[in-house]
Amino acid sequence: MVTTGRANPPARVPAGRDTAPSVVVLGCGALARELLALLAPLPGVAVTCLPASLHNRPERIPDAVRAGIARAREEHGPDVRVVVGYADCGTGGMLDTALAGTGVERLAGAHCYEIYAGRAAFEALSDEEPGTFYLTDFLARQFDSLVWRGLKLDRHPQLLPQLFGNYRRLVYLAQSDDPALDARARDAADRLGLEFERRSTGISGLGDALAASGVETGVDRGPAAGG
Repeated sequence: MVTTGRANPPARVPAGRDTAPSVVVLGCGALARELLALLAPLPGVAVTCLPASLHNRPERIPDAVRAGIARAREEHGPDVRVVVGYADCGTGGMLDTALAGTGVERLAGAHCYEIYAGRAAFEALSDEEPGTFYLTDFLARQFDSLVWRGLKLDRHPQLLPQLFGNYRRLVYLAQSDDPALDARARDAADRLGLEFERRSTGISGLGDALAASGVETGVDRGPAAGG
């Protein structure tokens, strides 16, 4: 059983297997497509993604994750292994505090940008230009809802200098080779008044982070399917 999450509560999608999972990956809805691409083929592994709207409300992530762990253990039994498919993700250590004593670990790293790009590459990007705003495939798709309308820039364009005045460029960390997403990311940079740069990451970084948590994907970690 695979569960995907977007801005609304997760919807269940059959994974083609009826066996009870031994591992549940509880992930961020912003990683749903990539987690499914890596993990859906695996027997004994279930993917549950919390609402992607939490991406904009990191203070709510710790409680949502703890509740998700409880649901996974209630549904699949207390011995099911749960892996949290989040990095710190802007919680300022609160997610680690919430996980203390649960026997559950999260993915290593500060956020999904670091996971996708790799720590060394992300640090180099940050050192090269600290004023960088990052997009992933998910954020390129959801730029209007999560950024433009989410930050009320559609109704209050005067907020643009206040919110993005310290940024100089937008770097699109691309998980897929999709010209439509490239166009969306470039349009986002134009609307924000930022220089545009594209870096192809594929999903190997996420696969490596899962493997480091003991969930070996065993599949190609190249670019995820576009769309």
